[in-house]
This record gives sequence, structure tokens and C-alpha cells, in this order.
Amino acid sequence: MLLEILKAILFGIVEGITEWLPISSTGHMILLDQVVKLNVSADFYKMFQVVIQLGAIMAVVILFWNKLWPFYMKKTKSGKKAAWKDGALAMWIKIIIACIPAAIVGLIFDDKIDELFYHPLPVAIALIVVGIVFIIVENAKKGCRPVIRSIGDITYKAAIIIGLFQLIAAVFPGTSRSGATIIGALIIGVSRSVAAEFTFFLAVPVMFGASLLKIAKYAAVGMAMTGTEWVVLIVGCLVAFFVSVFVIKFLMGYIKKHDFKVFGVYRIILGIAVIALSFVLFYSNTLQGMNCIHNRLYHYNQ
Repeated sequence: MLLEILKAILFGIVEGITEWLPISSTGHMILLDQVVKLNVSADFYKMFQVVIQLGAIMAVVILFWNKLWPFYMKKTKSGKKAAWKDGALAMWIKIIIACIPAAIVGLIFDDKIDELFYHPLPVAIALIVVGIVFIIVENAKKGCRPVIRSIGDITYKAAIIIGLFQLIAAVFPGTSRSGATIIGALIIGVSRSVAAEFTFFLAVPVMFGASLLKIAKYAAVGMAMTGTEWVVLIVGCLVAFFVSVFVIKFLMGYIKKHDFKVFGVYRIILGIAVIALSFVLFYSNTLQGMNCIHNRLYHYNQ
């Protein structure tokens, strides 16, 4: 049990760091899973690697509560009553609009996407391609003054465009949801800080929806978690939450003085590492298989 708790802590740390930096939590989880194996069922692990994001998303809810919560208490003659904050309704409509494409595709093609693309090589390719795009976009935007410098300045058209970039991340694991939406926002003239903040806000409905979908599918097949699996899930979520609080604050401070190119370089290096590890594991497994066949033939001939 203690060893599984330590593993869950490690997974929570990786999730908390990689969910908000545009470097792909999926790519890191696949890489970590190749090195550290949780002693859980395959069905639980598929659910765990999505639901652990709930811990990360709660960090956004708490840190940005004043901006996310759309109501305030208004004094009236009959007492206090809830009223919409200025711009809050429009902001949430834009968030929902941006989430619709990914939500539709996720509901319809979730299992198919996992089957086709949730493997080391496609993820590695996505890591490298988006890393290159980050560098190109940042070089192209160097010296350009952002057109959109606040959440309120984001138009409905801009929200739709950012949502379409989020759709790319939903289809191709390893793209990074935050990476794709930030790139889309930068291309249309959103400032780095607003691009990151809007990305955090988009994560709230997306991650809650994805987690509920995975939990529902897990429950639908009659799976029940063991005591160890419950502990792993709770510990992973808690660690992801606390690490996310630190990482979000770090990122918002970092991008005030720096661009995203360093993350692009890191993605390229990580993608190459994932490809290299995949080939090493493939070669190792092939070699073991050949040795097994050789030994069987040797014993058979004896």
C-alpha cells in the first residue's frame, strides 16, 4: 500500500505540473507509465489518468473563484439578492461556445480516439509538431502588440476559433489542451496572460465533463474500485491540486516577462525521448521474444 501511495504522489506531481504548462500531460503520463507501473487494473488506470485532472481543475476554481463565480449579492429594498456581475454572463457563454466542438467530438468518438491515437508514437509526433509550431508562432508574433488584452475583449468569433484549436487537442493526445488553445489565442492576437487565463477557464467544463464521462463508463461496465485504488485516486487528486496551485501561479508570473518558446523546445526534446524509449522497449520485447523461441526450440531438439 505504501509503495502505491508513493507512486500516486508521483503521478499527482506530474499531472499538476504538466496539465497547466503547455507541454502535454498525456505525453508525460504515457512516459511515466512506461517507467512506473501502478498496481491497479487496466480499466481503473484508464479512468484514473483522466479523473486525476479533477484535482488540478479545483486549483483553477479556487485561484480564480472571484472571476469564475458569475454572481454577487445586490442590495435591494427587500433585502439582498443574487445578481450577475458585469460581463460574467458573456464570459461564460464564450467559454461554453469554445468548449462545444471538443465536447461533441469527445462524447461521440472518445473510445475511438483512445484506440487510434493514445499510443507513444502518435503522442510523440504531436509533442514535436506543436513544439515547432510554438516556436514559429512566437517568432512571428515577436514585437507585435496584442489586440486582445483582457478576458472581456475576447469576442464570440475569437472564442469559436480558440475552441477549434481545443478540438485539435481533443482528437490528438499529446497536442496539449492548454498548448493548443494558447497557440490559437496567440495567432488571433490575444496576449499571453489572457491566453493562459482563458485556457484555465476552458479547462473547468472540459475536465469536469471528461472526468464524469470516464467515471460513468467505468461504472457502466460494473467495475468497482478496490481499497488500494480508492487511495491511489484520492492521493493523486490531492497532490495534483496542491502542485497545480503552485504551477498556475508560476506560469502567470513567468509569461509576464517571457514567451512560450522554451516550452516548444522542451516538447521537441520530450517527443524525441518518447520515440527513443518506444524503440528501446520494442527492441527489448522483440529480443525477449526471440530468446524465448530459441529456448523452446533448443529444449524441443534436446
